[in-house]
Amino acid sequence: MRPEYRIEDLAHHSGATVRTIRAYQDRGLLPRPERRGRSNVYGESHLARLRQIADLLDRGYTLASIKELLEAWDTGRGLGGVLGLVAEVQGPWTDEEAARITRAELDARFGGTPDEDAVREAVELGVLERLPGRDAEEYLVPSPQELAVAVELYAAGVPLSAITGHLRELREQVEHIAGRFLEFTTEYVFARYLEHRPPTDSDAAEAATMVRRLRPLAQQTVDAELARAMRILATRHLQIHLSPEAPPPVKDDESRPVRIPAGTVRAVQALVGAENVAAFVTAATEREVHKRTLDALATNPPDAPTVH
Repeated sequence: MRPEYRIEDLAHHSGATVRTIRAYQDRGLLPRPERRGRSNVYGESHLARLRQIADLLDRGYTLASIKELLEAWDTGRGLGGVLGLVAEVQGPWTDEEAARITRAELDARFGGTPDEDAVREAVELGVLERLPGRDAEEYLVPSPQELAVAVELYAAGVPLSAITGHLRELREQVEHIAGRFLEFTTEYVFARYLEHRPPTDSDAAEAATMVRRLRPLAQQTVDAELARAMRILATRHLQIHLSPEAPPPVKDDESRPVRIPAGTVRAVQALVGAENVAAFVTAATEREVHKRTLDALATNPPDAPTVH
């Protein structure tokens, strides 16, 4: 005899709430139950459909997209190729394997002094992932290479706050590059596989094969371009700092040189002569600072003294 469920039993076995099940029915995602007297009866097909929906939601699909996919499944077009494409895209995009690290090992790599703020920010960034039931004594490291870079930078004298700030900025820029690569390949490679919504089983399977072929290209291109840019910019940076004309490094409490546009310098020379450029700029700067100080005092005057 095939299993039969009341809606409460179906909710228990599927992990969905009764309210969610009814909402799926209203949206056409779940077939209506069979009516038995005053009771609604659900079967194994309802349970399987709820598990399919949950799996697709976990993969990032919207309910509208899930409805299209399930309708394709119901009309015999198949979901095997589509789910294979999803699995290919969501699979690892690197050969690097995740590792684990204890809290003691983590502290030791970063100077031996526990830093709760740094750990919390690393978890927020996904550099570390908490392991359930470990009481924060052990973490998953999705990218050991990324953590190793942070360790080396810290050992070289870079503060942890600067490292995490740099990672946030870098991540934003890399996501932009990834987005452009996806737009490029979608326009010129994958558009033909996505003419139908959802794609046919065979088109989805071909697209999954193409993803496997193109997967390494993004990283190879970025690696090559990063190497080229680093060679050019690092050489230029070194030349600037080794140049005899380069100003010596200054402390925070010392004056720092300010570059003035060449056009401005020429205009000042024409006005006061080359020998008076420095004095003119200094006087103009002091006058502007003085003016702004007076403006600030006029806008926010200090408390007047009390007269007795």
